Amino acid sequence: MARIRIVQGDITEFVGDAVVNAANNHLMLGSGVAGAIRRKGGPSIQEECNRHGPIQVGEAALTGAGQLPVRYVIHAAAMGDRPASLETVRRATQAALRIALEKNLHKVAFPLLGTGVAGLPVKEVAEVMLAELLAAPDSLEVTLYGFTESDVQVLRQVLDHFNRT
Repeated sequence: MARIRIVQGDITEFVGDAVVNAANNHLMLGSGVAGAIRRKGGPSIQEECNRHGPIQVGEAALTGAGQLPVRYVIHAAAMGDRPASLETVRRATQAALRIALEKNLHKVAFPLLGTGVAGLPVKEVAEVMLAELLAAPDSLEVTLYGFTESDVQVLRQVLDHFNRT
C-alpha cells in the first residue's frame, strides 16, 4: 500500500520525483493546476506536451518539469474530448501511477483530478483516487494536494474511512 500524505498548498512547490498535472487530453496547459505548472515550470513543458499530444481521455503522458523542483510532470488526462467523469478520473489516476512505477519514481504529488474546471464533486473524486492510490505498491510515497482547506478536510475524512475499513 502506497504511503499517502495530504496537504493544502501549491503543487508546483512540491519537491520530489514528479508532479501530476490535471490535464486535458490535448495537453494544453491552460488554467488551474495546468496553468500553474506552465507559469512556474516555463515554456519547455508546453513545448514537450505539443510533441506528445493529443492523448486519449483516461491516459497519461510524461514530460520534463522545466524549472519545477521535480524531474517530471505526469499529465493525467481526465477530460478533454470527453467530459470528466469518475471513470475518467479513475483511469487517468491509474495511468499516472503506471508511468510513475515504470519510471521508478518514489515521491509523486497528485492534485484532485476533475474537481476544478470540470466541476466533479471533491468527495467522490477523493474516494476514486484514494482507492487507486492506496492500491499502489508501498515503494510509492504520494502527496495528495487539496487546493482549499475544505478539500483537505474531505481528503482526510475519506482517507480515515479507508484506513478504518
